[in-house]
Amino acid sequence: MADLPNMHDAEPIPEAARQEIDRLLQSGDLFRYTAPEAAPVALLEEEFASMLGAKFALAVSSCSAALFLSLKALGLPRDARVLIPAFTFAAVPSSIVHADCIPVLCEVDGSYRIDMADFEAKLDDVQAVMISHMRGHTSDMDAILRLAEARGLPVIEDAAHSLGTLWNGRRIGTLGQVGCFSFQSYKMLNAGEGGILLTDDADLIARAVILSGAYEHNWKKHPVLHDAFAKWQNKLPLYNLRMSNLSAAVIRPQLAELDRRVRDGRRNHDYVASRIDQSPWITVPPSLPQEERAPDSLQFSLCDMTDSEVDAFVDTAKTMGVSIQVFGRSTDNARAFWNWEFLGPAPDLPKTRAMLARACDCRLPARLSLSDCDAVADVILSAVNHVMQQQVQATA
Repeated sequence: MADLPNMHDAEPIPEAARQEIDRLLQSGDLFRYTAPEAAPVALLEEEFASMLGAKFALAVSSCSAALFLSLKALGLPRDARVLIPAFTFAAVPSSIVHADCIPVLCEVDGSYRIDMADFEAKLDDVQAVMISHMRGHTSDMDAILRLAEARGLPVIEDAAHSLGTLWNGRRIGTLGQVGCFSFQSYKMLNAGEGGILLTDDADLIARAVILSGAYEHNWKKHPVLHDAFAKWQNKLPLYNLRMSNLSAAVIRPQLAELDRRVRDGRRNHDYVASRIDQSPWITVPPSLPQEERAPDSLQFSLCDMTDSEVDAFVDTAKTMGVSIQVFGRSTDNARAFWNWEFLGPAPDLPKTRAMLARACDCRLPARLSLSDCDAVADVILSAVNHVMQQQVQATA
């Protein structure tokens, strides 16, 4: 078996970023509002919005902050109910709680996508929709947007895992009223931490900018109609969720790398998926016809295996050098909805629970070569074959 690659390191930060950071450190100009114009954060907002085809962008401290600000900028009342998929990261319902709203969870099926029947059944009892494209798997956005629009419900896209994904040729994160992205280290663009929100709504971005911490007249440094800001000044609280110039300096040189990373990530994912999907104990849900994915990790489900066999597979793969988590079998996993005890008793969501009990997650960075991918696929197949052959022998 070939030597395994390092599955955890991200790509090196471009030299241009290191040069800009050195310039910023020499100047001490780290606050986004110090310069009258062309601060690194402002340039990032302009460049990112242009790249994705949106009118406005606001860079903030995290994707969670972007989700929170989106809810506040929409002006939702206290205790507004926000519908989310039950398969997401704990930060998503947390952002709703922070915004004084109530998360409502809908079922997710074996394809890792929203169960549309349950989604539609719960729509009449909510005031907003937040769609997590969890691990880059896109639910039926045509149906979601149509159903939400018919009820006058705003749609927020949590696109933390979907930068570069297309839906019917349009960029994920630009389909709803607001799209939110992450710059955390395991995402396509790496600043360690950071996030950004996109919208075409001038009034919404004005509220979000002030809420994010544009105190006094700092909002004048944003290229939005100033009338939209002036009417909100001193009427909204300041949450101080701004991005620093250092983070923007790390991100900006990576924008030019995005298309390559998306291309390589898709190649790696599809290559490994095609190999392991041949196993009788593994299935990899395919992309939807409307979806052109930009994956930076690999998910697959184990079939016809008991809990003990699933656990043995994870242990065997780890011994062979590949770390795999099963969302519903990992202790305190933040993606298992029953661990979100801050929401109270877990709802009855049998489809999602069953999916999470067999859904595997494996890092598969875009920087890996195809020979690296072969080594990862070899381990996954060897581990599952070893466990299931032992089971056959034990019952013979």
